[in-house]
Amino acid sequence: MAMPATQIRRGMVLVFEGQPCRVIEFRHHTPGNLRAMVQAKLKNLRTGSSFEHRFRAADSIEKADMETHELEFLYQGGDTYHFMNTENYDQLEMDDEMLGDNAQWLQPGMKILAEYYDGKPIGIELPQYVVLEVVDTAPVMKTATKTASSKPAKLENGVTVNVPEFISTGERLRINPSTGEYMDRAKE
Repeated sequence: MAMPATQIRRGMVLVFEGQPCRVIEFRHHTPGNLRAMVQAKLKNLRTGSSFEHRFRAADSIEKADMETHELEFLYQGGDTYHFMNTENYDQLEMDDEMLGDNAQWLQPGMKILAEYYDGKPIGIELPQYVVLEVVDTAPVMKTATKTASSKPAKLENGVTVNVPEFISTGERLRINPSTGEYMDRAKE
């Protein structure tokens, strides 16, 4: 679907030189007596590389036709991650390169959203939080309060995050997978 370059918005997926690219940042710019332009920072969804491109206001851009499907993570075998489409039960594989930093947060049975372009998955969206157990951290200090400083804690998936001083080994925490930050104790 073609549209003018002035319609570019953050998060939009465009087809740029035959590749699906997500708009990371954009800025409309009209310098003095020159023509208007849109300066955009794009990320190629297949290769993961980021680049900048200047579109003229008169340029026509193509919005990518994306599909979204819910997948369930089944298991990991080496560098390959196996998923099942919850709508039609088809199974598919993704590798470390395709998943990027999201791979470290996957747990068996986790439901995720996958973006498809031309019938192939090109990226995933994790849930808002994951619940993980602390396997190693410094002992609790008696004087620790909720506003105290933080300390590192190793989680069951091997990731180390900063947590408040009152957190102890064995506790289950809610972690934001997109930022890798501690949210709160799990209430389960």
